[in-house]
Amino acid sequence: MVAIKGMGGVLGWLFSIQASLSQDKTNGKSPLGTLNAAKLPLFMRNNPLPNGFPWGKLSADGTNYYKEWPNTGVTRKYDFTVSRGVIAPDGYERKVLLVNGAFPGPTIEANWGDWIEVTVTNNITDGPEGTALHWHGFRQQNTQWEDGVPAISQCPIAPAKTYTYRFQATLYGTTWYHSHYSSQYAGGLLGPMVIYGPAKSQPEIDLGPIMLSDWYHKQYFDLIEEILQVNGSGLVFSDNNLINGKGNFNCSTVATGDNTKCTNNAGISKFKFQTGKTHRLRLINSGAEGTQRFSIDGHTLTVIANDFVEVEPYDTKVVTLGIGQRTDVLVKANADNSNPRGAYWMRSNITSCSLSTQPLALAAVYYDLADQSKAPTSSAWNVPDPGTCVNDDLALTKPVMKLKPANVPVTRTMEIKVFRNDSGIVQWSLGGVDFRGNFNDPTLLQVNKGDLTFENDWNVQNFANNGSVRIVVSNNSPAAHPMHLHGFNMYILHEGDGLTWDGTITNPENPQRRDVQQVRAGGHMVMQFDSNENPGVWPFHCHIAWHASAGLFSQLLVQPEKVKQLRIPSAVADVCKDWSAWTQRNIPEVIDSGQ
Repeated sequence: MVAIKGMGGVLGWLFSIQASLSQDKTNGKSPLGTLNAAKLPLFMRNNPLPNGFPWGKLSADGTNYYKEWPNTGVTRKYDFTVSRGVIAPDGYERKVLLVNGAFPGPTIEANWGDWIEVTVTNNITDGPEGTALHWHGFRQQNTQWEDGVPAISQCPIAPAKTYTYRFQATLYGTTWYHSHYSSQYAGGLLGPMVIYGPAKSQPEIDLGPIMLSDWYHKQYFDLIEEILQVNGSGLVFSDNNLINGKGNFNCSTVATGDNTKCTNNAGISKFKFQTGKTHRLRLINSGAEGTQRFSIDGHTLTVIANDFVEVEPYDTKVVTLGIGQRTDVLVKANADNSNPRGAYWMRSNITSCSLSTQPLALAAVYYDLADQSKAPTSSAWNVPDPGTCVNDDLALTKPVMKLKPANVPVTRTMEIKVFRNDSGIVQWSLGGVDFRGNFNDPTLLQVNKGDLTFENDWNVQNFANNGSVRIVVSNNSPAAHPMHLHGFNMYILHEGDGLTWDGTITNPENPQRRDVQQVRAGGHMVMQFDSNENPGVWPFHCHIAWHASAGLFSQLLVQPEKVKQLRIPSAVADVCKDWSAWTQRNIPEVIDSGQ
């Protein structure tokens, strides 16, 4: 952690709480980060079943949610318009991709078992681009075409066109949505999602989503061009770090010749704790590259969930989140003998193994009677950054709903490498292939038509009809990688140093399950998933935006014969027709892998 005490010295600007900009100037129509942001309910109350809960008698520890979930009969409908707008999340004014004029975008809420319907209109017409939204962590069982990944499950939504996603919330907890078109989400196209469900550990107050994100002042296309330039380093550094889309920036550090409007003390996020009460914080790393280390001065964090999996509670001072990961924590407002006038810094620090010129993000936490016009004066926990980008020890993370992995008929090793291609451009490969997709020919639609021939650079790994698959990820590179699997929760069997696995399984009777897992530099990670539960073409990739753009992406084809039988709605083909028609009149600027 960066242990900075007080507000003096060269970093005094970072600790300012007097906002110079209004919320609409920093975040558009988003209420996140303000003291007026709504607290979340126990569940949405218009569809209760027996026992007063929408999920009836289904429970957190007694229900296998991969096989059973409620059917509430309720559809939650949202209308999203994606467009560009000019805001200044940290005081540095720039064009940002907004959802309904907001950054972060609106929070999607639903109960476990509800259907979610989101109509997305692509209004990116000033410098037109395609787009698509991915619903991170949703398994998309029986709606595989709604995963929102161009070149894999759909064509991009063309400019001025609309598509309606419809899928069921078969898991519950905290997650987010984001663009999966190139690295658009690094430009702001993202927002939180909360699916209410049963829980073994219930808070008294749910503060809702807390999005942690590195932030870049350059446009994402410019960053990709910089990363993929001939004889370039392949590296870019973020300019700042934000909590719920807000943070201060030292405008005196803007490069000479950069005349962009920049305002000091733009404003930080603020939260209110009720003295003595237990609060739930839904942490989401929604950044492009930076691994986050989150803490609150003077408070213990009780971890209760990782991604969409509730775990047996354990205490910690610091939580580490890779890109795409979520961790739900309980925090009791009992610091300094529950002093009702207490005020404390919330901190999220980009780790030393990531690339940032200003890694520390701050927000203010106020107890009931605290003076909200004054900055906290608390000190950070003395918990050194190990510099490894690893998650908590797997031995600590035991799912509440216990599952033992099946016996595995097939194991495959996929090696991560970084190299310079014949043109002198830095590329990343997974399993020996640096990925490049075809926006006009989604793999899922091709397999559905019975065609199992693929271009090599699509990196399709065909696991045929195997019931369970084990993959050893061998990270032969100097960077850590948050590896994300779509369509499943992975059993995380092992993670450690060295490129080879010795066969050890951590918690073999009930290993950690999640959809994103950190793989340390020069290390390995062993994951397993039940491939017979969800036929489809599922991306497995690094969630660092720049690594995926440079090729660190693959497609796992499972149960292809069942994929051929999927009844994919004609609306999905219509999106491809619209995209094809648009690209006949326009040349899309695709300079990366497409992801």
